[in-house]
Amino acid sequence: MNRIPLTIFLPEASRIAAGCMGLGGDWDNRPVSKDHMMQAHQFLDSALESGINFFDHADIYTRGKAEQVFGGVLAERPGLREDIFLQSKCGIRFAEGSIPNRYDFSQDWILRSVENSLTRLNTDYLDLLLLHRPDPLMQPEEVAEAFHQLQKDGKVKHFGVSNMNGHQIKYLQSFLDQPIVVNQLQMSLTHLDWLDEGVLVNHAEGQAVSFTPGTIEYCRSHNIQLQAWGCLSKGVFTGKDVHGESGAIQETASLVKALSEELGVSREAIVLAWLMRHPAGIQPVIGTTNAKRIRACREAETIELSREQWYQLYVSARGRMLP
Repeated sequence: MNRIPLTIFLPEASRIAAGCMGLGGDWDNRPVSKDHMMQAHQFLDSALESGINFFDHADIYTRGKAEQVFGGVLAERPGLREDIFLQSKCGIRFAEGSIPNRYDFSQDWILRSVENSLTRLNTDYLDLLLLHRPDPLMQPEEVAEAFHQLQKDGKVKHFGVSNMNGHQIKYLQSFLDQPIVVNQLQMSLTHLDWLDEGVLVNHAEGQAVSFTPGTIEYCRSHNIQLQAWGCLSKGVFTGKDVHGESGAIQETASLVKALSEELGVSREAIVLAWLMRHPAGIQPVIGTTNAKRIRACREAETIELSREQWYQLYVSARGRMLP
């Protein structure tokens, strides 16, 4: 398997990350229940039994309840904390009255968000903190001050970003003492702009691609771990009814099924192995809390797709031949 930058600063972290957005119930203000806590226990057990020890949070997930129930598990089983890696995100604020939802990278909001996340998670530190979505009003000096204080106080070990292009990362990095070590992007067989951007250079079709040129290359050349959210494509290739979907999705779902049978692994494994075959060493962040699907995802580490299999999936998912 290809080396991934993650091993540079978190050598014991799992190759696949478990996303925690599905914990804590609905996106409302109702309190968490015993069922939500039971789900969180089962989720952690399923992930750890599958060899996954890296957990991805955000302060907004189910309005803080995802972190809350996860922290409840850690409170009941404090010995787990040293065996896992916790990542959370901040910077998105919900609407409040007449004030719309917005992004906030101010020093005060970053510090306050981390304090709240640490309280909900019942931990003294985060292994990683990511800025969730770019804030047009960002003052990079404020971000630098916040990061400096969080690291000095031992509350965050490493820092990263999410949904940023290479130019934004380069600009922010110029103000920071700490390296940006992660960029989390939407990457999957149904979200291909990150690949098409490079393939369609000097081609008219490339004008319709919505991805900033050079982002993948910037991250690779600066040892920034690429993480993929939405990597399972909401199940359209792993068993979901696709009769109402496009021809490309239907054909790719059939191809995924055929490859899973040929290689003797789950369809989830094929979808993730396709991402993991890319030389950037992408770390998938799976969003399922289902124990069976978590185990199915882990099978991705047991195979490596051939170049031909990888291109079969890419061209099929594009729905058209390469230029």
